[in-house]
Amino acid sequence: MTNKIEKYTAIVIQPEVHVAKTRDDIYRNLERYCNLIDFGVGYFYERPVRLVVFPEYFLQGVTTPGKGEDGLEAFMKKAITIPGPELDVLGEKCKEYGIYIAGGGVVEKVPEFPDRWFNTAFIIGPDGKVILRYHKWHIPASIGLGTSPHDMLDDYTRVFGDSIKTRFPVVDTEIGKLGTMTCHDGATPEVSRALGFNGVEVICHPGAIQEVEGVSEPWDFWMFTRRTRAHDNMCYLLGSNWGKVQYDYYPQAFCPGHSFIMDYTGMVMRYAPYPEEQIIAATIDIEALRDHRTIANHNMWIDVRTEGFKEIYENPIYPPNLFPPGNPPRNLAQKMEGAKQVLKTLYGRGQFTPPAGLSVEDMPKLFEKRIRYAQETNRLRKD
Repeated sequence: MTNKIEKYTAIVIQPEVHVAKTRDDIYRNLERYCNLIDFGVGYFYERPVRLVVFPEYFLQGVTTPGKGEDGLEAFMKKAITIPGPELDVLGEKCKEYGIYIAGGGVVEKVPEFPDRWFNTAFIIGPDGKVILRYHKWHIPASIGLGTSPHDMLDDYTRVFGDSIKTRFPVVDTEIGKLGTMTCHDGATPEVSRALGFNGVEVICHPGAIQEVEGVSEPWDFWMFTRRTRAHDNMCYLLGSNWGKVQYDYYPQAFCPGHSFIMDYTGMVMRYAPYPEEQIIAATIDIEALRDHRTIANHNMWIDVRTEGFKEIYENPIYPPNLFPPGNPPRNLAQKMEGAKQVLKTLYGRGQFTPPAGLSVEDMPKLFEKRIRYAQETNRLRKD
């Protein structure tokens, strides 16, 4: 017999992010975020706030290709531990208000693999302690320097476990079953489906979604893909993006807002479709979600027939173990070795067809040529 979960308010914070150079810079961001939490919890007092979601890289920021690209050493200077003093600041807010706080893109260093950093999402509970920690799985090779568990799959699973439950954790709480996926994780179905398999009811989805990736109409990729993830897994999805950013090599609207709250049918409940600091709020009704899942018609799990699709996943697409212990990714050009191998696979098996005048063998070479040109002209780092 399950206990009833009362309706509550969830807020998504769309902040202005300052890209940090050191751990000390993180506290500048945290000071502002604590004020925003105070506002959100205070303003929506009639149906109390129980859940707060921040975006990806909200603590330290991130750099991308171009003059402002940081290498491994620069990221390690601002890497933190979880738990640690930075998240303790948010933990105090959780204790003060009896809330849960989720965020992602934490540049985290772990003692088991000290030569690299992981892109980490977290959930802190009302007791101020971290109750969920997730290492981003789908890190895009072209813009993500952090290590995915898949990049060192054999060694990672020996330390952290080899179960879908540990790779994509869901925590059962007094406000429902919570999980996280980070930014590019939501671009394809697999991570949200794994969370759905693990029973998730609310996906906290930190993002640092850039305009060039498809945020605003007409190519509102961020919106239409995430509506699909919520719909297909019959869960709430709370997506947070940056409002603005302060960094010498970024336009301020680099990741131009468009944060949202979606219900378990994929309907958009709240939306902030502009690049500015904002907080949005909506009522979360877990009992309504659980009742919705009792209906067989248009139930997105009842009609899943897995046997017909096994060939898709029998062999690797993106190669595992590219960056084992002792060989961390040091710059984006090095990280893109995986993409080159994938292109060879996709064209080699006839899934992709080369443009006119090019052969299957030409395709990875073309990608390699573009990377070398970018490095020679200072568009990508060499070191």
